[in-house]
Amino acid sequence: MLIGDVARRSGVSARMLRHYESLGLVRPTGRTGAGYREYSDEDIRRIFHIESLRSLGLSLRDVGSALDDPGFAPSELVADLIRQTRERVAAETALLTRLRRIGASEPAGWEDVLQTIALLQALGSESAGRRQRAALASVEGVTVPVEALVEAALRESDPHVAGALRWALAQAGGGGGAELLAAGLASPLAEVRERAVRSLAELASTEATALLGDALTNPDVVVRRHAALALGARGVADAIPTLVEMIVEETNDADASDALSALAGDPASADRIAARLVACLAHDALGPSARRSVTHALADIPGPTASRALADLSHDADRAVALTATYVLTLREAR
Repeated sequence: MLIGDVARRSGVSARMLRHYESLGLVRPTGRTGAGYREYSDEDIRRIFHIESLRSLGLSLRDVGSALDDPGFAPSELVADLIRQTRERVAAETALLTRLRRIGASEPAGWEDVLQTIALLQALGSESAGRRQRAALASVEGVTVPVEALVEAALRESDPHVAGALRWALAQAGGGGGAELLAAGLASPLAEVRERAVRSLAELASTEATALLGDALTNPDVVVRRHAALALGARGVADAIPTLVEMIVEETNDADASDALSALAGDPASADRIAARLVACLAHDALGPSARRSVTHALADIPGPTASRALADLSHDADRAVALTATYVLTLREAR
């Protein structure tokens, strides 16, 4: 078969076939009487083999080694190709993400593009100072895509930079920040889940409040507690059970008491809170320290249920509990 026929059948141009020949990859078996290259069926099969290996990303040099070396072991080469491909995909994905974020900032000109690129690079800097300045710049008239702020907030370990990023997200308002943070709540990493819920707690949107409500049933106790504190401040009564649990377990109990006190402004919620706290006191396993924590919490809850519980606690075997309850009752009577 002549070179033109081979090119048509294989899809490999005549020019490339000549190049393969110059590299020694495939040589036509014979020549016609007029001196034209003549390819055998075996030659054509080798051409298809060359193209198949090239489709995997092998260089022509590696293709030649694979076809001509009887002892050639493909596993190491294939493993290396996998690594190279993953690196290339990661680099392309990072580029695509950066381009999408620049597009989302709706630049008016190249100066805006360059400014956004500089901020995105600063958010990924190894310098905590640069990251913090980039976060603060996002609320000073410089548009930083919310997606980039969320990604930075979820990976940030420095507490000062993390606070700046949460503030920047809160100032950014909408833009899908709550939805993006919700994905962080399902992260396999505990620290990412905590960063996500703390960032959500800074957002004032109804979407963020709904997501925080869902977080009350999160398997991660840290997520549940941060969500409860945020919801308590927003007057969401569903947070009461978790807040009471925090008081009993003496975990951020002062903040939990403040949240319960805010919720107790509603009479129905006040009775519900008092009833839960009283129920906790009935457990024999509740130690003196936890009883004191519950007593302090009851002090800020209005209503007859809390007052009756405090009257009982004024006779508690633990002197600190009894004194606290007595003092609170005295203040209530004075009112």
